[in-house]
Amino acid sequence: MPALADRSPVSRPGFTPPPWLAHALRTQRGPVPWSAVVRGALAAGPLLLVAVPAQHVSAGVVAALGAMLAGINDRPGSRRAAVRRLGVPALAGAAGLLVGSYAGQHMGAVALTVLLTGLGLVAGAVSAVGPVASGAGTQLLVASAIGAGMPLPEPGWQRALFFLGGAGWLLLLRLALPTPGATAGDYRFDGERAAVGAVYDAIADLLDAAGGPEANRRRVALTAALDHAQDALAGPRLRRHASSAAERRLHAQYAAALPLAEAATALAWSGDARSGRASAGPRRLADAVRGNTRTGPLPAPTRAAPALRALDNALLHAAETFDRAEGGGLHTRTRTLASTVRTVLGSAGREYGIRVALCFGAAAAVAQALHQAHWYGHHTHWYWLPATAVFLVKPDLGPLASRVLCRAAGTVLGALAFAGLAALLPRPEGLVALVAVSGALLPVATRHFAAQTAVVTVLVLALVMLGGEPQASWSRLGETLLACAIVLLVGHLPMPGRRGGAVRARLRHAERAAGAYLAHVLDEGRGEDAGRRDADGGRPGESRGEHGAPGEGRHGGGGEAGSDKWALGGGAADVRAGRWVLRREAYRTLAEARTAIDLAAAELPALARHAEGTDAVAATLERLVDTTTACAVHLDDTGRLTPRHTGRIAELLDELAERRERVGLDPRGAPGTAPGVPIAV
Repeated sequence: MPALADRSPVSRPGFTPPPWLAHALRTQRGPVPWSAVVRGALAAGPLLLVAVPAQHVSAGVVAALGAMLAGINDRPGSRRAAVRRLGVPALAGAAGLLVGSYAGQHMGAVALTVLLTGLGLVAGAVSAVGPVASGAGTQLLVASAIGAGMPLPEPGWQRALFFLGGAGWLLLLRLALPTPGATAGDYRFDGERAAVGAVYDAIADLLDAAGGPEANRRRVALTAALDHAQDALAGPRLRRHASSAAERRLHAQYAAALPLAEAATALAWSGDARSGRASAGPRRLADAVRGNTRTGPLPAPTRAAPALRALDNALLHAAETFDRAEGGGLHTRTRTLASTVRTVLGSAGREYGIRVALCFGAAAAVAQALHQAHWYGHHTHWYWLPATAVFLVKPDLGPLASRVLCRAAGTVLGALAFAGLAALLPRPEGLVALVAVSGALLPVATRHFAAQTAVVTVLVLALVMLGGEPQASWSRLGETLLACAIVLLVGHLPMPGRRGGAVRARLRHAERAAGAYLAHVLDEGRGEDAGRRDADGGRPGESRGEHGAPGEGRHGGGGEAGSDKWALGGGAADVRAGRWVLRREAYRTLAEARTAIDLAAAELPALARHAEGTDAVAATLERLVDTTTACAVHLDDTGRLTPRHTGRIAELLDELAERRERVGLDPRGAPGTAPGVPIAV
């Protein structure tokens, strides 16, 4: 995962900005993504270098737009994940460009506005599914606005092909160019290797923070690292299973991290401070993953408590897995077509879809009215207003007020910069160079929405000037301010149904996942699987392999697998694997809910009040899932739960029910309310 520091607001002593302003001032910090910078420089610029001398400038402009929009989605991660993250939105953008081009040529203003409004409804509802779907919805709408509002000589199908060609060129660069410094082993898996190594580092950080005030933040960071590694490894492939030894090794290393993460979470839940010795093993495993080397001997922690014994056993299992390099499961989330449709048609999809449709449709109508009234003067392009509204209305880019402020400031900065540069640079050579430089800056500028807007503004203005449009900086500034006003107005209009649908939908998903995880662990505690565990090997005993006295031994690579709890028969192994799938889903959905809640809390007060109290519900759910993890580790060690565990679960369920009632959430489906989920085990 990308090494980013916390996003902290800029504030002066004695002044605490309101949440909506503090969010607009936050920025991400971290190392420069040089590989993405190189790709950005080699994306749109070279396409124009080919198209301009060949007298196919408009084709080059469309291809460069495709590369630019793909570059916005070019984030750190694996090559395999990049295929979906860049490819799916590019396909949606090509479809939008095709529809918009033909609709703009053959439909009147009213019919075109109705069509674009319908596209906004569909794209907005689909965006509720996840980040890739959101990127696809954005490109669908932006490209449809460009197709309808940017007259070009090529027919619509050619524009779509040029757009796909530009995005495909960037994707090809992403797949072909190695990441700088990633020279260990097969460079095809450098992103995957970095993601899995970050998981082991996050485990070590959580072990170091156990018993301290940073424990919860480290647990959240571990969840993010696991999510990122899971996505990096689970991308599209030609074969169903890993087809190379290097890929199978990475899968096994990721799977070996799951019991370590479980044990580390249980230790953090216990609240006891641990020595640095406990984290030394995971850090060596992280180095082995990144360097594609063997682990060597691993320090063995003391075995004084169930969670420490689980950590010790997990380290031995990891050492053996790294040596054998056998494949392991990714424990990926399962999303069926029915669940996707429910998300699209649910409260979050409806609320988002209606808002996007209103903003996009209103912006398209205003833009066409201004075009008919010759407000643009001799300009014939009216796409900027609706395209700007699309970026402004997306909640995953930040709270509404923050987006509007950043978009306005970024457009002003970009327009001023381009006006000065356009007066100095030769044409067309200088404009092509400006496009290449802007493409290189885009991966760095994505750390702040205002900076990204400024770079994109310069890049787009250079492209349209290359396409034959005169200086348009000031008209684009006016259109941006109009789009800001439209989105602010529509964003605060009353909507049918209850507001805060996205937050409540995320919370419901997190509750269902937490409830399934809790039910699974309590089923084990009731004894349904205890007999199977006893028959398959029983409770783990003393140190295995090359251990000496407790806390003094070392894990080598030659432990006796038959005596270890990880060499269990199919029944207990299947139970544990199923538990990890549920645990991953519980923590992932909680992270998604927490992100939605944090964004809603940073809205203007008129919108933020609709999410009041949901942060307390999420916090209780997080403690419940942490407690469930501690129960699972204890069950593995003793086969039964203590009154401390069951009492804590009962307290958290009562607290959750009380907080849910305050927020007004539907009590059906909450953790602990389903039949067959007893607390006394």
